[in-house]
Amino acid sequence: MQYLEPSGVLSVLRSAKAKGLREWAMIVVAYKHGMRASEVCNLRVDDLDLKNCSIVVERLKGSLRTTQAVTEHRGEPLLNEHRALREWLKQRPNDGSDYLFTSQKGGRLDRSQFFRLFRAIAGEAGLPAEKRHPHALKHSLASHLVSANVNLALVKQQLGHKSIGSTMRYVNTTDLQASKATANALMTIY
Repeated sequence: MQYLEPSGVLSVLRSAKAKGLREWAMIVVAYKHGMRASEVCNLRVDDLDLKNCSIVVERLKGSLRTTQAVTEHRGEPLLNEHRALREWLKQRPNDGSDYLFTSQKGGRLDRSQFFRLFRAIAGEAGLPAEKRHPHALKHSLASHLVSANVNLALVKQQLGHKSIGSTMRYVNTTDLQASKATANALMTIY
């Protein structure tokens, strides 16, 4: 399972923004919602509600359909999803398509086009070849949330997993980590 360190995510977002607003918006949305390439390409303009800061994520492979927050990130501008989407919508061509991310020729962006774009952007960002795949963004979000000790039920929901078992594959702990967590928890109880 390939994932990016936070610095790698920022490098990709920096390269994506330099490439264009569409690329920045697509990649920040894919990362922050743990979306597959097809799920990003299937987003429709109506799935996005910037006024209420929400996005409907229609998952594939039997995963959950969720309505999630579209967020700003006060610390790191590259993670400001609300701004990325707002700027993209101002620039987005009105070609009659109801898809959020359109191809340069008009209409829905194909997942293979998204894959090629991501691969090129990740290459420009200096990522190794094995991490130049958009699915690494989903794995990255999961790994980052787990390492930040986010409740696994919340990680499960953000990733759209139906089963907590799917989320558990991102959990890697050591005996020492478990012992320290137990000691800390018991200190708060007693």
